[in-house]
Amino acid sequence: MNISDPKWKLVWSDEFDGKELDKNKWRFDIGNNNGWGNNELQYYTEGKNVKIENGMLIIEARREDVKDGNRTYNYTSSRIKTEGLFSVQYGKVEARIKFPYGKGLWPAFWMLGTNIRYVGWPMCGEIDIVEFLGHDKWTVYGTIHGPGYNGGKAISKSFKADATKDKSFVDEFYVYGIMWNEDEVVWYVNDKIYHRVSRESLEKQEKLWVFDQPFFIILNLAVGGNWRGYPTFETPFPARMYVDYVRVYKLENE
Repeated sequence: MNISDPKWKLVWSDEFDGKELDKNKWRFDIGNNNGWGNNELQYYTEGKNVKIENGMLIIEARREDVKDGNRTYNYTSSRIKTEGLFSVQYGKVEARIKFPYGKGLWPAFWMLGTNIRYVGWPMCGEIDIVEFLGHDKWTVYGTIHGPGYNGGKAISKSFKADATKDKSFVDEFYVYGIMWNEDEVVWYVNDKIYHRVSRESLEKQEKLWVFDQPFFIILNLAVGGNWRGYPTFETPFPARMYVDYVRVYKLENE
């Protein structure tokens, strides 16, 4: 698969050019949901931490208290998804993003199988198009999770920007994407491919390939979690994740 193949045709996008988030394209996950399986600290609000400004989606994490029942959470943020509104099976999925810097910040652009409500996680499959850990402004990660290769056993690879000639992932927008077909998932940053996982490689390990079904898209900014720790008093808040666009392409004649 070639990133710049002229046969890629745009089939869905959000350019974030309106005055507010397009509710025909995105829904909110709300609450803390017992740490979302990762001991995360944030409480996801229904829109309070999201805005559209200058053609950008901004997801903002804040250090503020919110009560839910008998519990108080010390951070708020947002998690938006296309579940029930749009899904894709195979294609090129990418977004142009600038990440926030600070220990304990964990923004991500990722996908889950639409059958999650029936088979659960990780059987539904998860494709992390990009994850970023706020303490390291030079590194991003591409990962898949599935049955027998999830959590700490997930199949992951990092991509490092060249500090001698590039701007960091918090100082510049980069394009993060995957190309995905029935046989493999390929990750790239801008025009550089850095990771691929094939059906064949999983089956050789007697692992199940669960990436042959529709997936929906998620954008979120988590605070804290099991992977690389929690914010300190030096972590700057509010923290902002900027998204210029999200685009989905299919190969012509597919």
